[in-house]
Amino acid sequence: MKRLNLWTAALLLMLCAGMAHAELTIEITKGSDQAIPIAIVPMEGGDELPQEVSRIVSNDLERSGRFEPLSQNSLISRPSSSDDVYYQDWQQLDSDYLVVGKVKNQGGQYRIQYELLDVNGEDRMLGEVVTSSRDQLRDSAHYISDQIFEEITGIRGAFSTSIAYVTANGVGDNIKYTLNIADADGHNNQEILSSDEPIMSPAWSPDGRKLAYVSFETGRPSIYVQNLSTGQRVQLTSFEGINGAPAWSPDGRKLAMSLSKDGQPEIYVMDLGSRDLTRLTHSDAIDTEPEWAPNGRSLIFTSDRSGNPQIYRYNLGDEQAQRITFTGSYNSRGRFNPDGDAIFMVTRDDDGFHIARQDLDTDRMTVLTDSNWDESPSVAPNGTMVIFATQEGTRGVLGAVSDDGSASFRLPSPQGDVREPAWSPFLD
Repeated sequence: MKRLNLWTAALLLMLCAGMAHAELTIEITKGSDQAIPIAIVPMEGGDELPQEVSRIVSNDLERSGRFEPLSQNSLISRPSSSDDVYYQDWQQLDSDYLVVGKVKNQGGQYRIQYELLDVNGEDRMLGEVVTSSRDQLRDSAHYISDQIFEEITGIRGAFSTSIAYVTANGVGDNIKYTLNIADADGHNNQEILSSDEPIMSPAWSPDGRKLAYVSFETGRPSIYVQNLSTGQRVQLTSFEGINGAPAWSPDGRKLAMSLSKDGQPEIYVMDLGSRDLTRLTHSDAIDTEPEWAPNGRSLIFTSDRSGNPQIYRYNLGDEQAQRITFTGSYNSRGRFNPDGDAIFMVTRDDDGFHIARQDLDTDRMTVLTDSNWDESPSVAPNGTMVIFATQEGTRGVLGAVSDDGSASFRLPSPQGDVREPAWSPFLD
């Protein structure tokens, strides 16, 4: 139990370093050398909007790591429709794509017309009219970003998704913890739960309507599920010892978790309809951090049964667990990409803890980050980015890195630390 207590203490210390609640801000830290150049012309009439749609679209595409928007100063003209575009001018700027549009206020509703143009092919790829209220302008901009991203890359955009994260306010014995959700770019944050005790491990249900998480509000860790639209909460577990690391099955009917009610932490699965528990692992080691494979046929989890934390895969068919990480002496918190052919994880080397990707077909591991205290990776629903918690000086911030490590950005809070990020599924 000494080993278990050390793990628990470490997790609590990572949460308890003077945190505060505030809206997150984007800071691009590394751009990809292979990013696609794209020109996004400010929309005609956009200056009158409370939210500048063109700027939001530009920021979305830039932080994806796949695009490099041209600076506003380099734009040689400002057309608002494809009829006004002289393609040769934009070809001289080496811009592969061009986005133009206009906005009209129609009785309090905004009519946003945008077009995506192929500069080299001199072709109109996409055109659409989006109607938006004043309060929905950011949502509409994210929607436009999603359409542009998918049209060019063939990958569904994830700009209209959300993130959950934990913050706290205060120091010492006077810390107020909050569970928050925000847009994927850190804006429009909402407080979901506030507590005087730690909150950990938020996990989205597959339909994006609920969050499972761990709360210490009863004096010991318990797993809760909260409905985001109604605020209704249900306490699922409150066993003695560890109740942690909830993970939803792909169909939303089960929740995997780590419980120590029978001694050492083991992996269990709860049927949410009947509340029946099934124990999957039986070892003398610490088994924790379960994650379902996208097809629902297996789970991965972290275990120190080999002497150090490594990632294992449990096959629900033959009920056998096999080790799948062998590079390095420490690998934990495995998270699948949407295709199920790779996992992202925390790995450790002489410089510290980093986010890494391992292809499951080849077992090849690639370290994606160069910071030295990274933890809690969570994968975007389209698999192109990974969000994680890290340190910036003495405070905790959220970081994000592309799936190949070529681009990254930070989401710090201007007033303190943030931890425990979880990227939502697609929300439509």
